Amino acid sequence: MRHCSVQVRGLLTREELDRYNALMEVGSYLESQNRHDLAYAVQQEVDRLILPGIERLKEKGRQRDRDTEAYLNAKREAAELDEDEDED
Repeated sequence: MRHCSVQVRGLLTREELDRYNALMEVGSYLESQNRHDLAYAVQQEVDRLILPGIERLKEKGRQRDRDTEAYLNAKREAAELDEDEDED
């Protein structure tokens, strides 16, 4: 069974995380019993389950980019104001 990243797991809701852990346990058991055909079906369900967490991680990254852009714009504006004051 393939695990998702720690970052994605950290953004899952409690209910999603509980379901994720249960599915991983079932999948691991199936693999230990050499039932890879059934473990594959469980892995597909895990992959669908983590999609909301992946989207939350992407949104977090986009928000960080917006915050960085706003910070750089504010810093640039402050530098321009300082230059104007120095010229006077």
